[in-house]
Amino acid sequence: MSLNFRFAIASDLHIALEETIFHHPKRFHLVEVSIPSFKQVIEHLKTLDIDFLLLPGDLTQDGEPENHQWLADYLQTLPFPVYVIPGNHDFPTLSGNNPGKNPAITYQQFSDYYSHCGYHQTDQLYYTKQLFPGVQLIGLNSNIFNEQGEQIGCLDEEQLHWLENVLPTIQDQFVIVMVHHNVIEHFPGQADHALSRRYMLDNAERLKQLLKQYGVRLILTGHLHIQDIAQEGNLYEITTGSLVSYPHAYRVIDVNRNADNQVALNVQSHWVKTIPGWDNLLAFSREWMANRADPFMMKLLTEPPLNIPSEEAEKFIPDLRYFWADIAQGDAVFSFPQFPPQMRAFFEQFSEYNKLQYHNISDNHSCLTLS
Repeated sequence: MSLNFRFAIASDLHIALEETIFHHPKRFHLVEVSIPSFKQVIEHLKTLDIDFLLLPGDLTQDGEPENHQWLADYLQTLPFPVYVIPGNHDFPTLSGNNPGKNPAITYQQFSDYYSHCGYHQTDQLYYTKQLFPGVQLIGLNSNIFNEQGEQIGCLDEEQLHWLENVLPTIQDQFVIVMVHHNVIEHFPGQADHALSRRYMLDNAERLKQLLKQYGVRLILTGHLHIQDIAQEGNLYEITTGSLVSYPHAYRVIDVNRNADNQVALNVQSHWVKTIPGWDNLLAFSREWMANRADPFMMKLLTEPPLNIPSEEAEKFIPDLRYFWADIAQGDAVFSFPQFPPQMRAFFEQFSEYNKLQYHNISDNHSCLTLS
């Protein structure tokens, strides 16, 4: 069966109307650019003749009903279909009470806002949709609440049972799985380190086993706010950065089946570089991220596996000012010859040498062949 289509991904929009924004000094996300940035992305996509747009979660700043309503209304005006899933920010609590922040919607209300974005005739927070003959989308919900009412990144048993029943029925199609939390690690130790494991799906291994069993090759995620393509065997995961943090990236992907019956993906990244009032958004945003990096880097240095004393760690922080920004932009290559051997090895392992050199995979522009 022939395949030839084009789609776009914009993740972690964090849509925030001005009246909902908390302007506290340590705020990490530039949510004030969320609406103009997304509108600029849409205007660009209108020129590219895309077939559909995917939004893999964190649609709103913190689940505010007015932000969900703005986005839901805006998406209905677009000339192409849009499919969404929830992120951890889209219903942060079970009750909608959100201490210290604006009131939020409950998880039961999410599908009501986006009935035109995949949730038609379902009140479940997961769905499947045939996009074209031979092309099937599966949208999953990775945001559930444990017995203590705490939000965790996991697929519940009911959803996994549903997926086990769906996958055999679409085994002969090209399947795109969209889920907010990461399923494959996007840097070494992501699933194990205290600072990064919350971005991973708790039962990722079970999901991967299911997808591999039924020949699924492509997962699309968000949440981590970085540009990265990860591979595990024949399974690829493309995670896309956020429109409210550096480097303000989004993706356009062309899909076709070649003469050898292999599916080829041409992945191209684009960036929101300037919007009204922000003449050099990327430069400003990079500095914004760097100016807030010290607490994160201190934890990374002083917690396992490095366990460096705080007094000693402080002298290394200036050299790591742009470390996370470089990871976020994708295709990072690090060199820290001035660091002690163990510390140097730890930070340089985040370089993308092997992926670029041996697998010919660039986080921002790649041609992937899915066998």
